[in-house]
Amino acid sequence: MSNESTTLRSTEISAAALERFAREVAKYPADQAQSAVMACLAIVQQEQGHVSLDSEKVIADYLGMPQIAVHEVTTFYNMYNQHPLGKFKLNVCTNLPCQLRDGAKALAHLEKKLGIHMGDTTPDGLFTLQQSECLGACADSPVMLVNDRTMCSFMSNEKLDQLIDGLRGASTGEAS
Repeated sequence: MSNESTTLRSTEISAAALERFAREVAKYPADQAQSAVMACLAIVQQEQGHVSLDSEKVIADYLGMPQIAVHEVTTFYNMYNQHPLGKFKLNVCTNLPCQLRDGAKALAHLEKKLGIHMGDTTPDGLFTLQQSECLGACADSPVMLVNDRTMCSFMSNEKLDQLIDGLRGASTGEAS
């Protein structure tokens, strides 16, 4: 770990995040600090909502590895956001089982309801709509994941409307 260069470049990553980096790195032998790269990426994303190129550089310096190696991990996994997203990230499964059970219709319904296309964020910054690879709940299709944490199953148009209206209401403090 190069603490000097990390200190110089860590202005966008909080001291608390750097402390969490240290706890993750401590889980591995001293010569295998790079094993904590995914944990460090997750920490940055939790703090900032996405992983910027500058953050990748800080992580690379901290772990003593090339920045391109960190970038390869960031771009390989779709769980890392490479640019700012809406408050609610909606990942709709577009794999075959979900497609056979109206997954494409669910995605189209969300595009219409939100007034955006897949990959876009609503003008109010609330929703980002993305397609997803298999979420492992094929029997419950169509499925989607909200903010990489909450699985939503059997997503009919009615359930999609309820979800969006509920999230909108929650973000404005209204009861839905």
